[in-house]
Amino acid sequence: MIAGMAHESASSLTHLSATRLAALMARGEISATEVVRAHIARIEAVNPKINALVVKRFDQALREAKAADARRARGEPLPPLHGVPITLKECLDLVDTPSTFGMPSRRGDLAKTNDRYVQRLISCSAIVIGKTNVPQALIYNESSNALYGRTNNPWDVARTPGGSSGGEGALIAAGGSPLGLGTDIGGSLRLPAHFCGIASLKPTSLRTHDYSRFAELAFEFGPITCVVGPMARDVADLTLALRLMGTVPHPRLPSPPPLGDPDAVDVSKLRLGFFTYDGLMRPSPAVARAVREAADMLRAAGAQVIEWEPPDLRQAEALYIRLLTANGASVFRAALAHDKPEPQLALLYWLARRSPRTVKRFRHVLATLRQMNFARQLDSIGFTAEDIPRLTDAAEAYRRTFATAMDHADGGPLDGVLSPACFSPAWPHGASRELITGGAYSIVYNLLGYPAGVVPVTRVRPDEAIVRPLSPDVVDIAARRVDIGSAGLPVGVQVAARPWQEHVALAVMKVIQDAARKRADYPTTPVV
Repeated sequence: MIAGMAHESASSLTHLSATRLAALMARGEISATEVVRAHIARIEAVNPKINALVVKRFDQALREAKAADARRARGEPLPPLHGVPITLKECLDLVDTPSTFGMPSRRGDLAKTNDRYVQRLISCSAIVIGKTNVPQALIYNESSNALYGRTNNPWDVARTPGGSSGGEGALIAAGGSPLGLGTDIGGSLRLPAHFCGIASLKPTSLRTHDYSRFAELAFEFGPITCVVGPMARDVADLTLALRLMGTVPHPRLPSPPPLGDPDAVDVSKLRLGFFTYDGLMRPSPAVARAVREAADMLRAAGAQVIEWEPPDLRQAEALYIRLLTANGASVFRAALAHDKPEPQLALLYWLARRSPRTVKRFRHVLATLRQMNFARQLDSIGFTAEDIPRLTDAAEAYRRTFATAMDHADGGPLDGVLSPACFSPAWPHGASRELITGGAYSIVYNLLGYPAGVVPVTRVRPDEAIVRPLSPDVVDIAARRVDIGSAGLPVGVQVAARPWQEHVALAVMKVIQDAARKRADYPTTPVV
């Protein structure tokens, strides 16, 4: 047992970071078997309440832990993740386990090989203890489906942990896993981290291209690509995991530059911008406060931080939706060919099967009924395959505009940008039927391809769980429902950097994390 923890229960091990656990096991202060048993016990205690782990691998994990202990006893060299338990988003392939994407029709689809990034961590002696829940077809910002059921947020089981890496976020927050892998094409790593009070990083597009079967089918040649990224409770674990994951070069694209070293970044030499409102979904008070407080933490570390207005994020949202739904979202429709759409997808699925002319008429009806948020998003649906080249050119033009705006910020070029990850804290279950994107806060960086991470900063104060103004718009009504009763929920801040500058984002996140942890309102242990 750990020095100074002799009188603690095994659950103490589930509060430690992956980096700390690896160091303790390497020194022989604890065994891999102890660590894996402690995390299995924690999962068995919390999973009945949150339903985050949906594929168990406990027996195999214990056998691998005993083998790891035997290797150490023989004096063999120890890889960097020796004995560290990890979990995986259900869509990532692991031999002899299902990758269903939450669709019952795929329940018998057992992987024959490991996902490339999963294999990288396994080769470093990480021990996979299970796989975590996702939304149906990985599409919406909750983690529920007809096969595995609904995952609850460990801070409030009446709320979602987000999606599509929501099961991973919930389990890590609850202490069931110190480190996990998820994927991100529209905030799927960052929203769950923000909702659950943990950290995550979406790498630059194509640094960790998602080669999983569903993502490859859907987005291999698209201008918006899915990536694999780490989730943990400590920023140092994100850095370690990203370094060990490495890069699997795309066979048809140039190899990305090497990953930089966050420890070599002098944050006091950085210039950073921040914004709190995307012009689409007004932020909850705690969300805006967290960004401003994070800016102050960085100023205290010597960084120059200015308030900055990004290029039109309404345009970013429109381009993102148009690119992913052009040609009637044919890939999603094909994926759901043998499964009934979940309630959160019903409207989108119906619209995807309609002609552009029908969508335009429906949009007019919504505008007449004063449903302007839905009407705005429908302006971005109904594009065809013939529109994709033009949309791709428009996306590239927006990327140039965004980079130019960073280059010509007041006082000089920006190294990164702080913002909310979402307009609000965690949503009540079912809210993603109305809150389809949650604004452009996270999806803009999928459109741009920039690396972006989330780090926890604070929790909602009682006086911030206020009621938004009354509105006939169903999206505004859903946002109002989010804020009611949100006191105590975790709030994170998103940190984005320029392409291939993951080390800059991680260095900034580390400074924010270290400062935030000194405060009484830092989100540490959920109520579950």
